Amino acid sequence: MTESHGEPPVRCTRVLLAEDQGMMRGALALLLDLEEDMQVVAQVGAGDRIVAAALEARPDIALLDIELPGRSGLDAAADLRSALPSCKVLIVTTFGRPGYLRRAMEAGASGFLVKDGPVEDLAAAIRRVLAGERVIDPGLAAAALSAGPNPLTQRERDVLTAAVDGATVSDIAGKLHLSQATVRNYLSAAIGKTGTRNRMEAVRAARQNGWL
Repeated sequence: MTESHGEPPVRCTRVLLAEDQGMMRGALALLLDLEEDMQVVAQVGAGDRIVAAALEARPDIALLDIELPGRSGLDAAADLRSALPSCKVLIVTTFGRPGYLRRAMEAGASGFLVKDGPVEDLAAAIRRVLAGERVIDPGLAAAALSAGPNPLTQRERDVLTAAVDGATVSDIAGKLHLSQATVRNYLSAAIGKTGTRNRMEAVRAARQNGWL
């Protein structure tokens, strides 16, 4: 008589969540844990904690918000792909900006979703990413194609980022270890490339496009 062993157990996908809003993070973890093939094994509220948490928990996939304290999800995505190549990255954010999508893909993310759909869509996206697909919000993909590449160099982005809080040229120069003349040149180039009139308008335009 042949012994029956029944159906094999479902393998749980190990998930890391990086979301700075505690209530949102907790709710998302609860909903994903209701999926029979998923388990949230780590939760962090800051971008500079993502890599350490991933190395400890060894997730199969990391769901990263973009605007996180400590380090942006986009920068952390690149670090995570380097530190733990087996871990897929799915960006899940409120900020559906074409520039963010391009930067996410450059950082090695396997998907980019905007937080306006049901959790069932997110769970389906996780499964698709782990199956080797690339999952991108269709409306955002179209917008990214029409928006074109980021026109700003890395140094121009650094200078604009340092100018976000209204810092003076002297402050920016000190923070980035550049001369004031060099800072002015970068600011002038960034203003020209964004088609704006001053540094604060350039900062706003760059952020709206996801270039910072």
